[in-house]
Amino acid sequence: MNQQTVPAASQPIASLLLSEQLCFAVYSTMLGMNKVYRKQLQPLGITYPQYLVLMVLWEHDGVTVSDIGERLFLDSATLTPLLKRMERLELLQRVRAKADERQVIISLTPKGRDLQTPAKTMAAGVFCATESTPDELITLRDSLVVLRKRLFKNA
Repeated sequence: MNQQTVPAASQPIASLLLSEQLCFAVYSTMLGMNKVYRKQLQPLGITYPQYLVLMVLWEHDGVTVSDIGERLFLDSATLTPLLKRMERLELLQRVRAKADERQVIISLTPKGRDLQTPAKTMAAGVFCATESTPDELITLRDSLVVLRKRLFKNA
C-alpha cells in the first residue's frame, strides 16, 4: 500500500522527530528486551538468538535449517554460523539428510533438551520485568504480529 491509496485522514503527519517514530519505538524496545533477556539467559550460558533456536527445537525437534530460518525470519547465511556455535556448545547436532544431502537436520542434544526446564523459570523473570499484565502482553504481542505481517507483505 502506498501513500496515494491511503485516505488523507489516516495518513501520518510527516515528522522527523525521533520520539515520534514507530521504528525507533520498536528498535529501542527491543534493546531493552535484549538487556532483560541477556541477564536472564546468562545463568543458562546462552544468547538470545540461541534461545530462539532452542525454542523452535523444543517445539519440534529434528527440523531442517530452512524450517528454523522460516520460524525465526533468518536467512541461511545468518543461521548457519549460529547453529555451528551451538553445535560446538553441544546444544544441538547437525546431520545431513539421507534423502537429500543438501538438507541439514537440526536436533537437540541431551544438554540442549535439559535447558528447557530452567528456561521456563527464566520466562517468569522476563514477564516481571515488563511490569505488565498477561492481558496487556497478549494484546501487545498480537498487535506486533499483525504489524510484522503487514510489513513483510509490503517490504
